[in-house]
Amino acid sequence: MSVAEGNPDDTGKPEERSSQPSGLLDLLSVAAVLLDAEGRIVLWSPQAEDLYGYTAQEALGQYAAPLLVHEQHWDLVIKQFAEVMESGQSWAGAFPIRHKDGSTRLVELRNMRLLDDRGDFYALGLATDSPTLRKVERDVALSTRLISQSPIGLAILDTDLRYLAVNPALEQMHGIPAKDHLGRHYREIMTSAKFEVPEVAMRQVLETGIPMVDQSTIVGHTPADDHKHAWSISLYRLDDPQGRVLGVADLVVDVTDRYQAAMEAAEARRRLALIADGSIRIGTTLEVEQTAQELGEVTVPELADVVAVNVLDSVLEDGHPASRDGPTLFRALAVKAAYPTEAAEAADPPGHLAAYDTDRLATQCVRTGRPILITHADNNDLARLARDRHAATLLARAGVHSYMLAPLTARGQILGFVSLTRARNPLPFDEDDLALATELASRAAVCIDNARTHQSVRNAAETLQRSLLPEHPPHLPGLEVASRYRPAQATYEIGGDWYDVLPLDRDKTALVVGDVMGSGIDAAATMGRLRTATSAFADLDLDPAQVLQHLDKITSGLEHYIATCVYAVYDPHRADCHIATAGHLPPALVRSGRRPELLDLPTGTPLGVGGVAFETTTFDLGPGDQLVLYTDGLVETRHHPIDERLETLLHLLDRPDRPLEETCDRLLHELRRPDDPDDVALLIARVQPFMPSSEHLQR
Repeated sequence: MSVAEGNPDDTGKPEERSSQPSGLLDLLSVAAVLLDAEGRIVLWSPQAEDLYGYTAQEALGQYAAPLLVHEQHWDLVIKQFAEVMESGQSWAGAFPIRHKDGSTRLVELRNMRLLDDRGDFYALGLATDSPTLRKVERDVALSTRLISQSPIGLAILDTDLRYLAVNPALEQMHGIPAKDHLGRHYREIMTSAKFEVPEVAMRQVLETGIPMVDQSTIVGHTPADDHKHAWSISLYRLDDPQGRVLGVADLVVDVTDRYQAAMEAAEARRRLALIADGSIRIGTTLEVEQTAQELGEVTVPELADVVAVNVLDSVLEDGHPASRDGPTLFRALAVKAAYPTEAAEAADPPGHLAAYDTDRLATQCVRTGRPILITHADNNDLARLARDRHAATLLARAGVHSYMLAPLTARGQILGFVSLTRARNPLPFDEDDLALATELASRAAVCIDNARTHQSVRNAAETLQRSLLPEHPPHLPGLEVASRYRPAQATYEIGGDWYDVLPLDRDKTALVVGDVMGSGIDAAATMGRLRTATSAFADLDLDPAQVLQHLDKITSGLEHYIATCVYAVYDPHRADCHIATAGHLPPALVRSGRRPELLDLPTGTPLGVGGVAFETTTFDLGPGDQLVLYTDGLVETRHHPIDERLETLLHLLDRPDRPLEETCDRLLHELRRPDDPDDVALLIARVQPFMPSSEHLQR
């Protein structure tokens, strides 16, 4: 056999054996027959009875040739018998014998001469069934050929896990000659700690007899080479026919290619999952800083240990690319680290402005628009990555050994860069990592550009809207007024909410709150036109319903826009208020000593619908009474019924004596959420004691 074998019984002491049949001789059922010098049978084994069919009583004392050989072969047998007895040379070969039942059977025969202590010669014949022997020989030859030529490593270990046999495939895998395995313990050859797992499995198989098939995959190195390999190990217990445990068979298959393919597939799935995760998690808001933070959260720790996102300051300021001459000024947006590390301290903190010289990799990245990969970084590389010498020292102390820079490119414009570093993660970045980082940076760049553009438009709309909102007149007869305007959060467009306080003739004051449906600059501009028109009609001293009627006609002429509005006129001489609404939420009335209430007014239709008359309602207002006008952004939410929110509003107005500025702040704090998608206009008027002027009394 082409298998190195050790002798399991070479212990220097006899091995205890069972009296029950076992082993190869029993499988072959070798028959033993002893003849004296005359050719008569003097000894007859039980196996001979099975092979020839005669019992010992029938065979003993008979001449062997007439009993066991057909007549035509007598001369040949007698001649061969004489040669063996005279020369002492053994004879072997296949021979046809006659069975007791008259049939002919082919046996494998071995004849040899024996000498006893009296000097007498005997002939010993050993025989077995020839077809059975041929089958065993074929099986052994096949097994030997398979084991010696198989690419599967095979080892036989005894019950103490010492090597008894090793085939060439396993010899090559281990890089250790087969002879150096024999007699040595499994862990003397497989010394890595990873092989504790199969060692434990071998003992379990020896104990239970339950095979372990392809259940343990070990990844590591052997003395054969320094390359990483993966092996699939199968274990079987070896028993003799009596069930006595002989050892364990260790079958080893090199599955490195399969393992690498599986790892590559898993890595591909991980990368796709990371891209999908980035598509969901990056760009959830229209805020530049939040988008940069989301990019960091997606990439750490799945791709990098530390990630920093920086944009060109010129892009944020005026939308133009940076100059290609001299240092480049970057504004840090986000830094994300998987663990506390000096590598994060080396990055610029969010909001910080930093100038990078022309020889820095960040400058090269944004000027060329190409990603940069440094697989194995040395101190010179870190010096080019860092902003200055101190930052390079921090990177070196943190153990940064690999890094990437990916440009933030959106719609053909370079906005900045994202840097990714590895320190604790021992694997260097590769080209696949760079492609993944570039893809994520590209997606984030589009979101950052959208947020930047939106912020610019939003700022313009908010500036326009605030410029259109009034300043309070320095003196209002018989009234104290407070107001607030709050735009929607940065994610949403500016709306068309407005308020106005208009001094009128004869000491009257008009109070107006409105809301143009829609958002953006167009809504703000429409709001400005309606506010101007309201001021013009108010000067005509028209009834509130008439003012709304004129505003309705104007709004109908504005394409795609409608608005809600409440218009009230307070007359301090009569101590009454005339009010009309156009599809607006009812104002709240707060009187001293009474529970705040919502005014029960005809709702009316929104401005711009047209064709529906408005109604004016009149009610008294005394000193200390408050009228609270507001837009729907104050009370409407996605999560609560409007009746519940209006009830909360009334509850918050429970103290009429509270300063109006404090009341405004309280309402906004309690009713307004940071993520509410609508803007708010709020106007509160409190009646003050009024003394008519002497001029008015004379009239």
